[in-house]
Amino acid sequence: MAAASAALLSPAAAFAQTAPAAPNGADTVWILVSSALVLLMCLPGLSLFYGGLVRAKNFLAVMVQVGAIAAAASLLWVLVGYGLAFGPVTHGWIGQLSGAGLGTLATVRSGTSLPENAFALFQLCFAAITPALMAGAWVDRARFGFVVAFCALWGLLVYAPAAHWIWGGGWMASQFGTLDFAGGIVVHTTAGVSALVVAWLVGPRTGFNKTLMLPHSPALTMLGAGLLWVGWFGFNGGSALAGNAAAASAILNTHTAACAAALVWIAIEAHHVGKPTSVGFATGAVAGLATVTPAAGMIAPSMAALFGLVAAFVCYGMIQLVKQRWRIDDSLDVFAVHGVGGMIGSLGLALAMHPTLGGTGYATGMTLAKQLHAQVLSVGVTALWSAAVTWVLAVVLGKILPMRVSEDDEREGLDITAHGERAWEMD
Repeated sequence: MAAASAALLSPAAAFAQTAPAAPNGADTVWILVSSALVLLMCLPGLSLFYGGLVRAKNFLAVMVQVGAIAAAASLLWVLVGYGLAFGPVTHGWIGQLSGAGLGTLATVRSGTSLPENAFALFQLCFAAITPALMAGAWVDRARFGFVVAFCALWGLLVYAPAAHWIWGGGWMASQFGTLDFAGGIVVHTTAGVSALVVAWLVGPRTGFNKTLMLPHSPALTMLGAGLLWVGWFGFNGGSALAGNAAAASAILNTHTAACAAALVWIAIEAHHVGKPTSVGFATGAVAGLATVTPAAGMIAPSMAALFGLVAAFVCYGMIQLVKQRWRIDDSLDVFAVHGVGGMIGSLGLALAMHPTLGGTGYATGMTLAKQLHAQVLSVGVTALWSAAVTWVLAVVLGKILPMRVSEDDEREGLDITAHGERAWEMD
């Protein structure tokens, strides 16, 4: 039961606990390190992962988009986002917007052993990388101004409410007992579903499903995936909000799931296309990482390996479905890898956290059936909220800031047409 209590002291339940009189130094250091690791995932991990997957003429454009999104999201988090997500709870839908600018933070964040500024910093890094994940859906053709404005507003209208519902004491956690250890619903479901909607609205790249659009540098993609993999230790391990057994369990499970998914993915790929590729290995690892995220501190390593195996099969198949059957150009498979991975992991934790399977067990009054009901409800509502708000926001904003560059600019490449630079100067 001690292990279960430790697992439940993730952001999803931390608000309800009593804080100590003074911060714990060791826990604070761990959260500061974890914050740096999460930022490493975004800058440069995600930039390199996505940048290597696009054509050379759009490499810098992807990196600038990821960087600008993270910067805008960070500033808005400081100004209003933290209050919306983690401000005092009233009706459970959004936090009270108090302490704008993070000027009135508590010595210790309630429910943790951390100074509130360390907690706010850690959550800022999540708020920065989540909208940046969506950039992979519209590479090669989205207009820079639209991208930054959309992602900035999305963070306040989609991400902040979802974070409040589950991690900030909102209705999903308080009324139904929804669990999300490190972001399967709050991060990956919101970003994945929203990315799919915008990819559909902005339309496919010229030549989609007609010409090969090969990654210009699989080596950079592998490097980016490695940075994501290591940084994910802070993403999931830090979500224990303490340097404890739950953090160690989360890191162990994170690594286990990534290993399983990467190996299974290239096995599927070898059977399907004839050869295991570096891009396949990298994509499989990220699918495993996203899938284990919501359950990382609550399950046994054997279950984490199973999460990775399932992630490889399901996410691989979903890529084919989205692009071949639905004909939506989610260019770098944000929905199939992050969105679907986060959703199946969020549902799977209801079973995998059962004590007989080595999990942490359920909270008082919860059963497998009740937990599964809570997870299904929360995944469904969050996906619908993300899709609806994204559609309205993108359509309205698109009337002010066009979503897409011209066909000539797309053909020339966004590095030079949007930013006046080239990633690689050729003699």
